[in-house]
Amino acid sequence: MNCPKKLSMAKSLPLYEKLIIKRPTQRALDIAIFILLISLVAYRVLLMYNHGFSHLQTIAFLCEFWFSFVWFLAIVTRWNPVDFKTYPQRLLKREVEYPAVDIFVTTADPMLEPPIITVNTVLSLMALDYPSNKLSCYVSDDGCSPLTFYALNEALNFAKIWIPFCKKYDVQVRAPFMYFSTPPHHLHSSTQFQYDWKTLKVEYEKLERKIKEAEENRIGWHEESGIDLAAFSNISTKHHPSIIKILWENKEVSDELPHLIYVSREKSFKHHHHYKAGAMNVLTRVSGVLTNAPYILNVDCDMFVNNPQVVLHAMCVFLNSKDDLEDIGYVQTPQCFYDGLKDDPFGNQLVVVFEYSARGIMGLQGPFYSGTGCFHRRKVLYAQFPHHTIYFLDGKASEQELIKTFGYSKTFAKSATYAFKDQNTNTSGYPPKGLLNNNLEAANQVAGCGYEISTSWGSEIGWMYGSTSEDVLTGLVIQTRGWRSIFLALNPPAFLGCAPSQLVASLTQQKRWASGFLQVLLNRRHCPIFGTLFGKLQWKQCAAYLWILTWGLRSIPELSYTLLPPYCLITNSSIFPTVKERAIFIPIFLFIIYNFQQLLQYKETGQSIRAWWNNQKMGRVNTMCAWLFGVWDVVLKFLGERETAFEVTKKETCSEINLRHFTFDESPMFVLGTTILLLQLIALFIRLERPGSAVLEVVCSIWLLLCFWPFLKGIFMFGRGRYGLSFSTIYKSVAIALLFVLLCQTTTMN
Repeated sequence: MNCPKKLSMAKSLPLYEKLIIKRPTQRALDIAIFILLISLVAYRVLLMYNHGFSHLQTIAFLCEFWFSFVWFLAIVTRWNPVDFKTYPQRLLKREVEYPAVDIFVTTADPMLEPPIITVNTVLSLMALDYPSNKLSCYVSDDGCSPLTFYALNEALNFAKIWIPFCKKYDVQVRAPFMYFSTPPHHLHSSTQFQYDWKTLKVEYEKLERKIKEAEENRIGWHEESGIDLAAFSNISTKHHPSIIKILWENKEVSDELPHLIYVSREKSFKHHHHYKAGAMNVLTRVSGVLTNAPYILNVDCDMFVNNPQVVLHAMCVFLNSKDDLEDIGYVQTPQCFYDGLKDDPFGNQLVVVFEYSARGIMGLQGPFYSGTGCFHRRKVLYAQFPHHTIYFLDGKASEQELIKTFGYSKTFAKSATYAFKDQNTNTSGYPPKGLLNNNLEAANQVAGCGYEISTSWGSEIGWMYGSTSEDVLTGLVIQTRGWRSIFLALNPPAFLGCAPSQLVASLTQQKRWASGFLQVLLNRRHCPIFGTLFGKLQWKQCAAYLWILTWGLRSIPELSYTLLPPYCLITNSSIFPTVKERAIFIPIFLFIIYNFQQLLQYKETGQSIRAWWNNQKMGRVNTMCAWLFGVWDVVLKFLGERETAFEVTKKETCSEINLRHFTFDESPMFVLGTTILLLQLIALFIRLERPGSAVLEVVCSIWLLLCFWPFLKGIFMFGRGRYGLSFSTIYKSVAIALLFVLLCQTTTMN
């Protein structure tokens, strides 16, 4: 008698809930550090008031004032930590039609992003726990590589046996390279399972071997494969027509494979292609005329699915209630990494940043869009505002308005209009149902490099142009319109990727982030301050954006502050309070409490003391090497001396991740790090020859010497390949360091 009632109650339960996280110890430490920073700034002001103007004290004051401002932003960012728990089992009990999802995978260079990595990501996405007829996987190949196309075709054949195997045995890790890296452990280890497992493993090894042979033997492999590669003949990767191939089409069967579509957009030397943002906008349009799913999931080519129910978790948020339907713009998952090097030697796994800062932002207007592992509403990307059912105010846009906004394709304009319809009725995509090939001509049309001319793409709709960090800029524009976002930190993590495992790749990524963030901050239309003043961006959310967008700018005061201790030791002066002053306890306590808080955060997230030290060390290296050069790139761009360039980070396979040592090349970023190291050594040597009262300056120089210790190893390993610093880096650093010492002595004489 009570069963119907219980079932009704189960259907009325929320699909997700918000959980408040309390961190009183962290708050107390935040306040203590902020008070000490303000006290240090006040000490500088009083010192200059009592003893007159000093260039040295002024520089210290400006740097410490900046540090105080950044710490205030950090407090605002992380003082509202929350978590979201989703209940997909409740969603399964509801009688709802699951909405369709278009999945975007982007790759740009088969050399930097090996096809086998892309293949594993695609296979894991096609095997999601979601009706296959509701999924469409689009792979954007910006390198227009026949090798990538060949790998996807071979992967499709393997998918026909891999996906049924995953669903039959409820496999959790659905990237084959990861699944087969460990012996089989299954609840139903029957004879049939063992046979199927061995069969699948052999087939996957064949797939790997075929792709590897195609990479190594670039002549003849395409003829033996039997795959039609005529579209790739006699073309340049930077100048070619659009190539769209429907590799697999699902005939509306839930247990078949999802749609799989290969897309290489048209490129021309006459048009700017806007890097990843341009590729994402092409995928948006191509999918709009082929499937037009109301939701879009985008994933980098190296981020495979680790939780096969991730789409169900995301739908718990989107389908929870009508209020959420009209308020939540996107659902972001954290970037987590597999097989990361022990103790995070290059400081790029960002565990503490996600746990404390990202969870804090979750309690504001929602997390930033971080470029991968994110679910978007299609209509939000089309510039719809919250609580509006249509884009155009009157609901009757003329054909000229549609063309001005979305481009001249009438097919796409119709699909865009349909995307604005009520989400409850738009679950499957673009009607009428039919073969994807019927709209293939329109898909090639909207993939043209000149399609966006005189339209709103990149400025009002789609992924935003104007920054190499197109993800943060796009999320900022969405939240400025009033949309909220939600952060889903699932267990196990939704997606796993491979963090850069070498110093050069890590610094390249940090440099790109710093320059991209600064471009967003300086954007005349989309600066977060303007979003708060004239849009619907909350002021705390604005502070959170300022906290991340100023990453690059922090390199200038931090570098200036780094040069003060060696300057004082060389010139026999002092910048910090002496042992005779009570104020000496301010920087001492500040140093101790700050590092204690950092160490506590690493211990609370299950990391080692060595990981804490590696991240402290890399924090200095990233800030004063990568971030500073990111700022310099932006300066040169504004001066018209350099074009914006998107540097693709090299993706490495699991077998390549075996290096813990710093590797160097002839990048100018290493010149600055080596110079800072040499200055500390020179200053400490002079201090030994000429004792003085500058105690804290000595401590600072020793601390910096320890932070840049790998560069000292690089000097001693000179001539030993990539583990040693190059001769050009060393002699440039020596010259700059000697010039700094000469200037210090000249200042003293004056």
